[in-house]
Amino acid sequence: TLLPIGASQQGQPLEALGLTRGTGTDPASLLATGRPTVLLIGQQHGDEPAGSEALLVVARELAQGLLQPLLERINVVIVPRVNPDGAARGEALASGSQDIARDHLLLNTPEAQALAKLSRDYQPTVVVDAGEYQVSDVYQQKFGAVQKFDALLQYATTANLPEFLTRADEEWYRRPLLAALKGQGLSTEWYHGTSADMADRTVFMGGPEPVTSRNVEGLKNAVSVSIHSRGANLGRLHLQRRVHTHVIAITSILGSTAQRAKELNQLRPYLDKEVAGFACKGQAAIAVANTPAQYDLQMLDPVTGADKSVTVDCESALALRTLKSRVRPCGYWLSGSSKEAVERLRLQGVKVLEVLEPSAMLGDIYRETQR
Repeated sequence: TLLPIGASQQGQPLEALGLTRGTGTDPASLLATGRPTVLLIGQQHGDEPAGSEALLVVARELAQGLLQPLLERINVVIVPRVNPDGAARGEALASGSQDIARDHLLLNTPEAQALAKLSRDYQPTVVVDAGEYQVSDVYQQKFGAVQKFDALLQYATTANLPEFLTRADEEWYRRPLLAALKGQGLSTEWYHGTSADMADRTVFMGGPEPVTSRNVEGLKNAVSVSIHSRGANLGRLHLQRRVHTHVIAITSILGSTAQRAKELNQLRPYLDKEVAGFACKGQAAIAVANTPAQYDLQMLDPVTGADKSVTVDCESALALRTLKSRVRPCGYWLSGSSKEAVERLRLQGVKVLEVLEPSAMLGDIYRETQR
């Protein structure tokens, strides 16, 4: 079924595809199947077309091709193009120069709001972001080498995630994903980037900030994976290989979900209960940073095309440093005038209740002094 989920800032329709062997594709019907739901999203940046094209291939194969049998065990919701405005211009950002890919916490854009509502209503067990990474001459200038990897991969790496969720990300998903891509002769690495500052030779993994779909969905206790093919700003160059990379990777994730359907149906309720049990207990990290390390990064010699190993200073997101923590509260109080905050919290699936009677509470009050 074609699912209208909203409109872009320029009024272009935002649409999803719901695929299931059930009585309907509305949220209640999919939940009633008892099968885990996978949410696939593509082209948050308008100049990253391969993920969008790959999701249309996956949709076709689920509906009438080789992937049909998977729908006996899973449901799939696909949003092929989150950023139609940027795609129309061939530019990364949405209208108003807003970055949808980093708007999954505050939800300032209608596109991110539409995805949040979709996630809240369908409660996906697995969320995949299909994007592309920018091929940049900065690496050649800094390291005398060229980026080579067909896919950069990463799962949720933010503070306060349940340990068992990270184990499921790694063991149930990333390892089979690496094997599937290797079997097709496709190269992979952890997601990473570097700054435009020529004096800064640090390479950093995806950040810990809870602003990307990868990290925000992880905080909702969903398995959350980002796949970036080698292609942002390359237009249609080598598009077939880039699309193929995504199709192989996403097929692996769908297969892992079908194989682990029973365990996944137990995982989300278990994690929800575990996290709820942390209320009023221990410490919560409220500011973290990646951990400095050294890493041998495989790249290409720009002259010969041969593999070239470069040792780089790396900011690793696999081990986070806590910069600031506080006693974990039992809840949060907002003033009655905080209507926008309440609306955004509810879009994120957070329960917000109105206090109707006077009562006494013990709490801390914070005021913003700088931003």
